[in-house]
Amino acid sequence: MSLPGLTRQSIFLDRLSFLMDAQVKPTHDEEHRMPMIDADGCLLNVSVEGRDGGPTLMLSNSLGCGLQMWEPQMAALTQLFRVVRYDRRGHGKSSVPSGPYSIERFGRDVLAILDDLNIKKVHWCGLSMGGMVGQWLGANAPDRFDRIILSNTACYYPDPTNWLNRIKAVKQGGIASVADAVIGNWLTADFREREPQIAANMKAMLIASPVQGYLACCEALSTLDQRELLPKIKSPTLVIAGRHDVSTPVAAGEFIRSQIPGASLTILDAAHISNVEQSHAFTDAVVGFLTQR
Repeated sequence: MSLPGLTRQSIFLDRLSFLMDAQVKPTHDEEHRMPMIDADGCLLNVSVEGRDGGPTLMLSNSLGCGLQMWEPQMAALTQLFRVVRYDRRGHGKSSVPSGPYSIERFGRDVLAILDDLNIKKVHWCGLSMGGMVGQWLGANAPDRFDRIILSNTACYYPDPTNWLNRIKAVKQGGIASVADAVIGNWLTADFREREPQIAANMKAMLIASPVQGYLACCEALSTLDQRELLPKIKSPTLVIAGRHDVSTPVAAGEFIRSQIPGASLTILDAAHISNVEQSHAFTDAVVGFLTQR
């Protein structure tokens, strides 16, 4: 589905700039719109927008991103769905409890949000780490999820070295010390040159992440292995991969698709944060999958 007259990149640029400023001075309206939900003592920042009475879609962020990463999709998605976004524990405006964290813990946080909002069942769209949480949820809470989208994600890291190196670098130099390398994985060089302000805003969002929360998430990912969960996912599932994604390559998406019964795969001409780099194609893929009969 395409929305005529909307330039989603410009919408993203304007709204992301606003939200980056709002992290410093949040408005009363924004605070009223975003309830804090308690998940076993961790306060989670949650946003609910969109179509009252419509089907509910929950969006889940990448590591190092806040809920504002989904701005390119919001204009379209809120016309069709009630959209729930949240900051994962250790990120954004949510609390930063001491570790260790785990994918199961992240999944139970999601269920706490749904319970608090009295939502029985949702569609799920998670990117990167959000896709990993979606795998756990699809296998362990199947009655709470209708259709599932797993984007730019993996189910298994055979070698933890890259994560351990990143943890060491962040402990020594903060997130800023790895930011350029991370952004280089998130967005292709061509996109960064074409849209330098969007790239700069994404980098600012990354650097603003609480260090302790970021480290605890990295530690959880260093031992990721959810291969045995995939065949247990019975929901209709779409896997999205980025052709230029070196963080979670197409092969990782192809493996996930092959292990989930009936899953399909869409490949976008993007690096890791495909919903930003190919916002039109990503939104069309999501809407098409979620509204098909």
